[in-house]
Amino acid sequence: MDQAEADLMDQARTWLSVAVEEARAGLAEGGIPIGAALYGADGTLLGRGHNRRVQDGDPSMHAETAAFRNAGRQRSYRGTTMVTTLSPCWYCSGLVRQFGISRVIVGEAVTFRGGHDWLAEHGVGIVLLDDPECVGMMRDFIINNPALWNEDIGE
Repeated sequence: MDQAEADLMDQARTWLSVAVEEARAGLAEGGIPIGAALYGADGTLLGRGHNRRVQDGDPSMHAETAAFRNAGRQRSYRGTTMVTTLSPCWYCSGLVRQFGISRVIVGEAVTFRGGHDWLAEHGVGIVLLDDPECVGMMRDFIINNPALWNEDIGE
């Protein structure tokens, strides 16, 4: 790993910590522990959020959607980075493609393998961290809430 790759990984882990805070907040509210954050090309935090499907009774309020909405309208999403604690589902992968988000940092894809490979095939930069804290949080949630988890992933 060269210095540029090492710097990217350090930045990815720092940014992931914001998404993890959001995931913890969602869990504390009785929801699904998935968090996300959207960063500008200059590294500015544009928006952050967590899955609120349970809390709001809104099936479209995924973590990535919440972060995207909280970022507000942007003239362009080129150069932005979506950070998410879990591999994005097809719905959230579509959001990334639709708006031209350039990169996705994925906390983990062990408990759920979403659309990040498809995004990579379509030119989106993917940084997969397989973060142990993200894996553990989701594993615990899935074990303790299998029906809610299956609802969330559409099974």
